[in-house]
Amino acid sequence: MIGRRAATLGPLVALVAAILFFSTQSDRFLTGANVALILQQVMVVGVLAIGQTLVILTAGIDLACGMVMGLGGIVMTLLATAGGVSPLLAIAIGLAVTTAIGVLNGLLITRLTLPPFIVTLGTMNITFAGTQLLSKAQTVTDLPPALTWFGTTIQLGSTTIAYGAVALLLLYGVAWWLLGQTAGGRHLYAVGGQAEAARLAGIDTRRVLLTAYALSGLSAGMAALLSVARTGVGDPQAGQTENLDTVTAVVLGGTSLFGGRGVILGSLVGALIVGVFRNGLTLMGVSSVWQLLVTGILVILAVTTDQWARRAR
Repeated sequence: MIGRRAATLGPLVALVAAILFFSTQSDRFLTGANVALILQQVMVVGVLAIGQTLVILTAGIDLACGMVMGLGGIVMTLLATAGGVSPLLAIAIGLAVTTAIGVLNGLLITRLTLPPFIVTLGTMNITFAGTQLLSKAQTVTDLPPALTWFGTTIQLGSTTIAYGAVALLLLYGVAWWLLGQTAGGRHLYAVGGQAEAARLAGIDTRRVLLTAYALSGLSAGMAALLSVARTGVGDPQAGQTENLDTVTAVVLGGTSLFGGRGVILGSLVGALIVGVFRNGLTLMGVSSVWQLLVTGILVILAVTTDQWARRAR
């Protein structure tokens, strides 16, 4: 438990330091409107990072989550518009499709013992192709209000917060409880820490891995709904960078790429770190190229710190 808290403390300190720094560089940074904007900007990657965290805790990786999200968004929007399906049913089908892809990844990894990197790399290309074929590379517009509801806002004092940002926080609360208070969560950490020892202790390691990838698919479906709500369209180009953004958030949040160590709330902190840096640098007039450079440096530093910690243990 102490190790998990320590894994979160560093990212949290980095987040606070970044907030303090950018607040001295721009008077607009700590305004309610800008804070709400940062939450809206990170809510999609933040939800995707929930599933990615579960997978990385098992010492795996999901490179397909962004493209699966894009496919889920197109399925939902096409069904609700051209398909004439009720919006709620379209959402349910979209979530089922993304979850099924996660299950497929899990089956290929557990039953055929294929490397997660290769499996999800293949799935990434397949889902991207499926998105383009289904949508004919065209943006889906004129969406019913139910699909964009999470993009609407509520007033909290002088600040407007999107329902999607509220959903982000609630989902992290649920994920935190599941990982910390249930047997399934403890099994996930055990499998990531030492899979063979977990198997000898009676844990069904294949079921744990399958569940992790299925939940990653479900997270992609939820992120798809938030992405559609935020943009107001079904975008066939969505998700092309989010897969790596989620890995960035998870690593910055203190979760070890080697599995077995990390805290789910750290991934939320990691997503916020990326969002704060990009937003703050934009307010300072720094070009997007330099923003990518800073993000890359942060990832390398986070992985280096993880390696040092593993060697020390």
